[in-house]
Parts: sequence; structure tokens; C-alpha cells
Amino acid sequence: MFKPSLMLSALLFASGGAQASELQDVNKIVQQANLAAYYAADDGRAEARMLIEDRDGGRQSRQFTILRRDRAEGGDQDFLVAFSRPADVRNTVFMVAKHVAADDDRWLYLPGLDLVKRISAGDKRTSFMGSHYFYEDVSGRNLNDDEHKLLSSEGRFYQVLNTPKDPATVEFSRYQVWIDKANMLPVKIEYQDETGSVYRRVEVLDISEVQGIPTVTRSRVSDLRSGGSTTMEFRFQKYNIGLDDAVFSERSLRKLPRQWLKRPAS
Repeated sequence: MFKPSLMLSALLFASGGAQASELQDVNKIVQQANLAAYYAADDGRAEARMLIEDRDGGRQSRQFTILRRDRAEGGDQDFLVAFSRPADVRNTVFMVAKHVAADDDRWLYLPGLDLVKRISAGDKRTSFMGSHYFYEDVSGRNLNDDEHKLLSSEGRFYQVLNTPKDPATVEFSRYQVWIDKANMLPVKIEYQDETGSVYRRVEVLDISEVQGIPTVTRSRVSDLRSGGSTTMEFRFQKYNIGLDDAVFSERSLRKLPRQWLKRPAS
């Protein structure tokens, strides 16, 4: 249901349609993958659980509900992430106004301090609520921030290499994405450092159909340096629920739109 660097779209509500013929234009490939991964229907919701594990076997979890609305197909979007568990993060809210032609606006509401914190562009590749996901993973990386090169179109996947136009703004030197030709969903991404070593991996583990739309239901981010990982599971996804402007207003940071956070009738 989202829009992070080609892949995390798949993590946060991904959809796809069958690809009738193979593509050779890499820009068309990444554009279609972006649409398949982040623009399912007009809006949507899901309940998510993150299981965070460190290299020594320590575990912690986070539960939250995600609401997403598209302002335009392939264009600006709104996201609201409301945490419910554990108790120390309950009612914490992350909200994003995603902009295609400018930097995103991101806010984090901390209920214990009754504080709304603006997340700067420089912080977008830092840990999201103590997990191995980054803020940018949740709200998405702009396709125009990278140069794209088609490495292979053999077999089941398009393999695309993405290189940042401004290396000083990110911690990676490049990242490779595997895009499933059958539905144009990104199903794996590997980030490389300046030596070419893969240090971070994102994988889609399970996909199910929701309202006829192929949708990611489980994925994982692994930190190959530390040995830690975060697994994300999604349940009770639903599309086209009719989210309105008020859901993504500043008021919703402190006063949650609970009617939209309720689990929909099956």
C-alpha cells in the first residue's frame, strides 16, 4: 500500500497486474513496479506487526495500523501509521505527505511528551521506531533520486541496478532490485556499500490476493552486518475504503481518526 525505494512498496501494501509483454525500457520498468507496489486501488488500510530480532536472539514487537490514500495515480500520497502496541508506543503516530516533485513532509507524534516532531529529509534513512526499516522505507524513495540500469530481463525477473544521483545523501552506493514479471512487484532488494558488498536486504516472503489484487502479506529487512532483522506481517488489508482529507490532517496526530482504524467487516 505504499511507496518506499522500489521495494518497500512491496512491504507496505503492494499490488500488481499481469505484464502482457516484456519491457526493455528501464524507466518504464521502474515506473510500472512503482505503481504495482505503491498505488493499489485509490486508498487502503492494513494492520501490521513488526517482529524485531537482534543477533543474540533478543526480540521485541510493534503493532500498528496503516492508512494510505493516493492524491493522483503515480503522484502525491498521504500515509498515517498509528501504533497500538506495546504500551510504551501506544498512540504514537507517524504521518507522511508524499511529494513526487519535492521533499516529503514527515511528522512523528510522541504522546508521552505531547510533542509533534518534524522529521527532516536528512533523517529519512534512520531507524523507524527501533526496527530495521527506515523512515524512507515506509513513505518511499523518489524514483527521480536514482539512475536506473537494466541488468537482466532473463527468466522470471527484471533485475535493475539503481545508483543515487546524490551519494552524499544516502548510506548506500547502489541497490539492486528483482521485479517479478508476472505482477511487476519488487520481491527483493539488496543494498551495497562503497566496496560493492551487500549489507542490507529486503525480501518479500508471502503474497496473497486481496480484492483481486496481489498483496504482500509478509516481508523482512535484514541487516547483514549486525545479524539483526525485522519481519513485517500484514493482516485485514482492505482497499477503496473512502478515506477523506481529514484523516491526514494535523488534528489526526493528536486525535486519531478511530473510525478508520477499526477493523473492517469481512
